[in-house]
Amino acid sequence: MLSAQDFPILSKWPASDPSKLQLFSFPTPNGVKVSIALEEMQIPYEAHKVTLADADVKSTEFLSLNPNNKIPAILDPDGPDGPLALWESGAILLYLAEKSGQFGGTSAANKAEVTQWLMFQMGGLGPMLGQLGFFWKFAGSQWEDKRPQERYVGEAKRLLGVLEGQMQDREWIAGDYSIADMAIAPWLRALDFYGAKEAVGWEDHPALVAYLDRFLERPAVQTGLVTPPRD
Repeated sequence: MLSAQDFPILSKWPASDPSKLQLFSFPTPNGVKVSIALEEMQIPYEAHKVTLADADVKSTEFLSLNPNNKIPAILDPDGPDGPLALWESGAILLYLAEKSGQFGGTSAANKAEVTQWLMFQMGGLGPMLGQLGFFWKFAGSQWEDKRPQERYVGEAKRLLGVLEGQMQDREWIAGDYSIADMAIAPWLRALDFYGAKEAVGWEDHPALVAYLDRFLERPAVQTGLVTPPRD
């Protein structure tokens, strides 16, 4: 059972039902990976909004769970050896796939392929598109030196080309729908938020356009994208 005595984060974000998995997150591309997975896997959970403000992510309570002060993080009262605290979105997706027996791969070989594409998102697509957002939409866009912006636009185009090639004649990134899709597609959706679709030639990637449309049509995805709500 979860308690604030054992997990101080619960003193700031108390659990209404401590028997359920507790999600501490915000609806960013990294955050919604986990809410989408929980919805797809039908794991009972409670979502707590942890804003990106220092008052939340750098609070003593949140740091007690995630010393890296980033969302998302979870507390699972039904962990393999008792209550489990976990952070890093990729690690959480792997854990939830193993816990539920879903979306992690249909064989040992397919599991390795799913993990490969999950790592592609964690180490490449997410960080590069995040930098693209900074230099295209946010503070970096005001810099006179446009070389950083050009660098990340170019890298975004390269990564989209990798994905476009992978998505020829298939519906999902690693065969069946998986945690790799739950990780990758929210970052593709972020291109719209960054206002960078035209800059990276989004419409020149018809397989990816269709892929993202398929992803966004899923009911669990529609719920996960707004969990926890921003307001």
